[in-house]
Amino acid sequence: MSTIVATDGLACRSLVAGHRGAAFVRDVSLEVAPGKVLALIGPNGAGKTTLLLTLAGLLPRLGGDVVVNGTHLRSGSPRAASKAGLVLVPDDRSLFPELTVAENLEVARRRNGPRARSMLELFPALEPRWKLEAGNLSGGEQQMLATARAFMQQPTVLLVDELSLGLAPAVVEAVLPAVRRIADDHGAAVVLVEQHIRLALSVADDAVVLVHGAVALRGSATELANDLPRLEAAYLGDHGDPRDQGAS
Repeated sequence: MSTIVATDGLACRSLVAGHRGAAFVRDVSLEVAPGKVLALIGPNGAGKTTLLLTLAGLLPRLGGDVVVNGTHLRSGSPRAASKAGLVLVPDDRSLFPELTVAENLEVARRRNGPRARSMLELFPALEPRWKLEAGNLSGGEQQMLATARAFMQQPTVLLVDELSLGLAPAVVEAVLPAVRRIADDHGAAVVLVEQHIRLALSVADDAVVLVHGAVALRGSATELANDLPRLEAAYLGDHGDPRDQGAS
């Protein structure tokens, strides 16, 4: 197994991940420095969500190594990942629907962490919804709340899975700059899984294309945004592997 020299931010080497012993992600290596955003893109079934869940400790690794801020993480331990400063915004948002916006944020607050109302600087649209139950919010408002709740935990590594799922592009354009801000203003290392490729590249520093659980292409976000034929060739170069069905 490859080893990683201790580093700030997020790094993984030769990561193998999957479900029930079946590998959907194979030999993936990534590095995201503090203050940088990595866009992780690829077709459905490429293994993107599986990769994030494994980095967050919600799935045990089948191989490889993960380091967060110099700490080698124990496989399959979300508590260890959280303690190291890693926070995941899942694609289902995982809000408490019966709690208000304010209560959802307060639940996430850490000792000496930011106050809930400070999140309104990032998401002012939540202010008129402050006392409304999360289950009654629109999809865009729920995504803002899920992202704000992650920020409340003061992550040094932030994983965002399919921020735009079920949302109109205009709503995504309103939320994505906040992800960029947590990198710029708070020095977090961010991995952003996003289906809207152009929007993802507009806020990212670097990008990785994942196809069939393996890295098909990597480069600077600007470079790939200016070479869409190359990006599309990597993205659409194949249409699936039966072994990868069930990965996302």
